[in-house]
Amino acid sequence: MILQLKGELNMPWTPNLSVGVRLIDEQHKTWFEKAEKLFEAGQKGQAKEYVGELLAFLDDYTRRHFADEEKYMLSIQYPGYNDQKAAHAQFIQKLAKLRADYDTSGGNLLVILGANQMVLDWLTKHISTMDKKIGEFAKSTGR
Repeated sequence: MILQLKGELNMPWTPNLSVGVRLIDEQHKTWFEKAEKLFEAGQKGQAKEYVGELLAFLDDYTRRHFADEEKYMLSIQYPGYNDQKAAHAQFIQKLAKLRADYDTSGGNLLVILGANQMVLDWLTKHISTMDKKIGEFAKSTGR
């Protein structure tokens, strides 16, 4: 069975998503690149095969990114650190549930759509609302 995701889920990196911290911005760009590949695979009916690879990547890369981001926040004494750490923990839980659902479903379309939505929500909402504040704080304090 070939699963095909309909619609445009194009997610290009745009400068307005820049946090202003090079390491964090570069890692976010990598997330966008992987998300683009997932959406392209969905449009070509390949999402079922690709989502397992994406979830494995997200699990590893997310943990590394969050560790780097949290280390940076501590180094600049960012006051929103605890809120960020809590948001990171929630996302890791969502990712673990999604991965478990994928493993038990054998690549169900709803799980693939869930992966698309979770990545889209995280990349756009979290970066634009929470991560940007890290850069603003660093800039305002000269760090």
